[in-house]
Amino acid sequence: MNLTQEQAAIIKSSGNIKIVAVAGAGKTTTLIEYAKSRKGQRILYLAFNKTVKLEAEKKFAEKNLDHVRVETAHSLAFSYIVRGSGYTLKSEGYKVPEIVDILNLRGLRGKHTEYILANHINAYLSYFCNSAPAKVQDLDYEETVTDTEAKEFATKYKKDIQHQTRLFLDKMNKGEIPITHDFYLKKFQLSKPILPFDVILFDEGQDASGAMLDVFMSQPATKVLVGDTHQQIYAWRYAVNSLEKVNFPFFTLTNSFRFDQDIADLATYVINWKNFYSDQLELKITGHGKTGKGKTRAVVARTNAGLLVKAIELLIEKKEIRSLYFEGRIESYTYAGEGASIYDILNLHTGDRDRIRDKTIAGMSSMDELEDYIKSAGETQMGMLVEVVKKYGVKIPGYIKKLKDSHLDHDDKEKADMIFSTVHRCKGMEYDEVTLAGDFMSRDKVLKLSEGRDPVVLARLNEEINLLYVAITRARKHLYIPEEILTGVKAAPVAQKGTPKGKKISTYAYAGDGEKKQNANTNWTPSDDRRLEQLFNEGRPVPYLAKVFNRSNGAIAMRLKKLGVIG
Repeated sequence: MNLTQEQAAIIKSSGNIKIVAVAGAGKTTTLIEYAKSRKGQRILYLAFNKTVKLEAEKKFAEKNLDHVRVETAHSLAFSYIVRGSGYTLKSEGYKVPEIVDILNLRGLRGKHTEYILANHINAYLSYFCNSAPAKVQDLDYEETVTDTEAKEFATKYKKDIQHQTRLFLDKMNKGEIPITHDFYLKKFQLSKPILPFDVILFDEGQDASGAMLDVFMSQPATKVLVGDTHQQIYAWRYAVNSLEKVNFPFFTLTNSFRFDQDIADLATYVINWKNFYSDQLELKITGHGKTGKGKTRAVVARTNAGLLVKAIELLIEKKEIRSLYFEGRIESYTYAGEGASIYDILNLHTGDRDRIRDKTIAGMSSMDELEDYIKSAGETQMGMLVEVVKKYGVKIPGYIKKLKDSHLDHDDKEKADMIFSTVHRCKGMEYDEVTLAGDFMSRDKVLKLSEGRDPVVLARLNEEINLLYVAITRARKHLYIPEEILTGVKAAPVAQKGTPKGKKISTYAYAGDGEKKQNANTNWTPSDDRRLEQLFNEGRPVPYLAKVFNRSNGAIAMRLKKLGVIG
């Protein structure tokens, strides 16, 4: 096959290296060619999740590369720690009420203190198991808590949270209670394994577990770390950007074969928002993808709640689609991380207390009390479901039934009128046409929040920008983006049924770009031309220019060509 110069340099390299690859840059293809040139060596490829693992296994097998073993961090750790050990597994993890019961936390002073404490213990468990330090007390849990009320609670009960976290870990270690996925990964790290491989390929390094990075760095094998700093979206789950932590020779993959230059430029523009608060970034993405008609259409949202709202809007309120598919089980979008259901929240909202199954919510006397708990516990996901309940109320059961009735099986996914996914669920995936929901952070909000230079806020902004970048780069051929995300101006409706008949739409457009623009039939003035050229040379994307001049994307592109600014 024909390789780019960047790919060829990686394949010819020797020793430890790190590869920074933009979205759609042919990472897997490059790693396959790297492995193909090293057939005499035992190679381990560490995939990000099970879906990527299965896909990678298939691709390596197609090339007859049987010297490559494909694992995820957890499947590898499972084979060392759990298999044949006598441990039982708690696959779905522990819910807050279960932790309360196991640690006998009842009877503490203060309203719902035991549940709030258990929630922090659960978070501390996750933090420790995914971090490199060998002891719980070597970590400062408080620094990971950002919400004001939650931080106040964590500070007040610091010793209790740490002590109970150690007790819970001890119970899992002794086999008194089932172990979690996070626990056996941590135990694997602490066992200091030496893996029987000559080369280890560690993919998605920007979202690595600190524990697994420690295992990786401890190996005598040749180490290849691959990722994209700007696709780090799991810091909330205590992932670390290993690309910034290792001092290996540096290679890049900057050619994207997924999308064309229009989408590449927009992705670059969004990443450059980081320049509001950090040193000047240099990001180059060259788009080699082809435009044209697409088959798969998807709505990508930042949150579960934002996705549910968009699905209800398109299927029920506007009736623009008849069939749909949710990445992952549709039921998972109606639950918070700790297992609380949107139905439980609705039953609290309507006063049907007898129908509440979740013990935490059953212990609340009102929605106000639940919201107070959410603030103290830092329960962001549950808070989002509360907003959905407030928006739709008693219509929710009927709406969710209609979503389920219209849902296609996985094998028929590409036949759906629309695929729905959060950014986290569709990482590594791509679709012909993508419409972004309106729940991403806007440029104006990033600019405003960056002014205080608060390190905690800046870390959050980094991840918010990365979420938008990942969402944008899921698109192969067409992208529709709410106007207010880029400019702060209220957008036209996001959902579009398709390209307007008889009108060609550019690769990416503001949602509602098919509408007639106010200046569509007015002549360009010399002053307009000078300003257009200046803004374009400053790196402003076409949609931004279309908003400034109140013209369509196509009109802007045609004028730039006429001025000789673009070819």
